[in-house]
Amino acid sequence: MVERDASAARCSIVEADGVHCSRPVAAGTPIALCAGHLLVAYDWVAREVGELDLLPGPCPACGARVGVHYPSGWICADCEWRYGELPDRALGDDPVEVVYYLRYRDRVKIGTSANPRQRVASLPHDEVLAFERGGRRLERRRHEQFARYRGAGTEWFDVHDVLLEHIAGLAVGVDDPWAQYDRWVSRHLARPRLD
Repeated sequence: MVERDASAARCSIVEADGVHCSRPVAAGTPIALCAGHLLVAYDWVAREVGELDLLPGPCPACGARVGVHYPSGWICADCEWRYGELPDRALGDDPVEVVYYLRYRDRVKIGTSANPRQRVASLPHDEVLAFERGGRRLERRRHEQFARYRGAGTEWFDVHDVLLEHIAGLAVGVDDPWAQYDRWVSRHLARPRLD
């Protein structure tokens, strides 16, 4: 913060005609600018670096509601998808695979899918606990890691502190596993494709 003495209570801007702005500066203002010139500076910064605000509607890629508004349009603040654009390619040939953790009563299922919405909808469950990016190899590692709690011949595991601790670690900072998955998909679609 710039320190000013009480005698510098006038705006420091010199207008285009060479005359100093004579408007007062509000107490506590970090730089010697009047309210009008502070607004001009704010508008310039908002144009250059964007302004955080509510999107006109949910982000089509991840569903978030907050975006950064530039003169050229909106960017989702969550997944950085340009609001209003649709993906130019589908995920079919390049999916986002996840290992999912579902709770059903006193058991947890650890499985994998490239289409978790469809897969989870087909399974009995009370709650989606977490997602982890990865495919079959990661799923196998998790099955081996928690093998002592696994039901014979199934992908269902007894609830145990060690397993719950792992799931809690995956869920740190994640309010909604589905929103996390949507961000992964949107970022995956937005990355350059190497063909």
